[in-house]
Amino acid sequence: MITDLSVTKLLTTLGLFFLTALMEILGCYFPYLILNQGRSHWFWIPTALVLAIFVWLLTLHPAASGRIYAAYGGIYIFSALMWLKFVDHVSLSRWDVLGGAIVIAGALIIILQPQGLIR
Repeated sequence: MITDLSVTKLLTTLGLFFLTALMEILGCYFPYLILNQGRSHWFWIPTALVLAIFVWLLTLHPAASGRIYAAYGGIYIFSALMWLKFVDHVSLSRWDVLGGAIVIAGALIIILQPQGLIR
């Protein structure tokens, strides 16, 4: 049975996963800008900051286990595809969309399973 508490925990968990994914992507994107796009070396400062936030956010996840990382991996893949579309302005193929839908579904199955991440 779905309760207000379980919906709140689900939204909190998903929010944490998406925020963690964003920090991980930014932690890779800033060095890309510096090394491949000739941007200022001052971008190392936000790189260090977002990677520190990323590591801190990992400590807020329910546990350090394969199940958590598997669910997070699905959210990360979906987030990376959204970054590709909305930041890099690359059109997604139908295979990208299908793959993104599959990994989100897989992450939700892991998160919502009985005795899963949301209790």
